[in-house]
Amino acid sequence: MRQPICFVCSGECDAYVSIQPCVVGEPVCADERTNNGEPFFFLYATIFKRIKLRLPFTGFERALLTEINVAPAQLHPNNWAFVRAFGILCNHFGHTPFVDVFLYFFEAKRTRKKLWVSFNGVAGRVLLTLFQQSYKGFKGKFFKVCCNDNDRTLLDGFPLYWVKKLKFKKPRTLEELTPHDRELCQVFAVVFNTPQLIKHVFSPFDLKGYISTCLYTFLPPLCVFLVSLHILSFAFASYQAY
Repeated sequence: MRQPICFVCSGECDAYVSIQPCVVGEPVCADERTNNGEPFFFLYATIFKRIKLRLPFTGFERALLTEINVAPAQLHPNNWAFVRAFGILCNHFGHTPFVDVFLYFFEAKRTRKKLWVSFNGVAGRVLLTLFQQSYKGFKGKFFKVCCNDNDRTLLDGFPLYWVKKLKFKKPRTLEELTPHDRELCQVFAVVFNTPQLIKHVFSPFDLKGYISTCLYTFLPPLCVFLVSLHILSFAFASYQAY
């Protein structure tokens, strides 16, 4: 028996998000002209089911799509996993995910077939492993995400439809980041397993156990202690600033 796919982050969002099936033969690069002028965006079903993304998009996810100028379906599922895992890490450590920090670790590029956009890890700054070596079986399975009159902001703040002119820039350097962002980059000194982060996203106890294991495996005990202190002081400073 197949398990139902969850689309929203909480029951409260059910009233704002409308998931609609696509017309047979409708391409994933279509726009509002195929939907009677009503705005929407496409997302592959695997993003919800395997990457465990939830709607509405977070501020970080919207800002990242806008920064590289791509529609949600234009980002390859393997790379949505990077976005999801980065958000999970930041939230676990009590940090707000920032686009500049993400683009310090990753660089946006087109895939070989030039259909989707991917993120490549920057040499010497590896933070997350690849979700799946060969991600297949997702291409023909996508949904149309719409909003209703309860909240029209679901579709605000990012490109909805396939974009031809992408905004690829070189990875951020530490010198380009704010002091706050530089500290966050230095906190992430361990390579984390993306599938494991996503697997435990809805289980805080298991997630904490996995991340703790990573810290003790990759870092000497003294470094773990110092990183933990740094995380606590950084979170406290962020709380005070907030």
